[in-house]
Amino acid sequence: MALVVAALACSLGLHWAACQSLAWSAMLVDNLRTAPLSAAVQRTFDGQHLCRAYVAIAKGRQAEKKSPALQLLKKLELVAQSGAVPLSPPTSCLPLRSIDEWRSSRPQLPPTPPPRSV
Repeated sequence: MALVVAALACSLGLHWAACQSLAWSAMLVDNLRTAPLSAAVQRTFDGQHLCRAYVAIAKGRQAEKKSPALQLLKKLELVAQSGAVPLSPPTSCLPLRSIDEWRSSRPQLPPTPPPRSV
């Protein structure tokens, strides 16, 4: 069960959120060593003082978004979720024949049933 939850969390991108939270926590602890709480929080979240971990996480996210295998997987998930998987080609692709053409193309006609007695 835990494996299923972990796989779902990774497929939703929650692993990046967890890594980002850890990076922010580490940045906040580093900033608290040299500044009071309000200044440390502001410096952590202002976007101008990024740590190496945060930059690596951002690059990982961008690389994952550009991955063609992941895009194909997302397309397959959409098809599976829609539930509308065509099992036969659309009718516009099938050649339309009249009943007479269809009858003449059969090798044998079906046997005629015997007459009913009244």
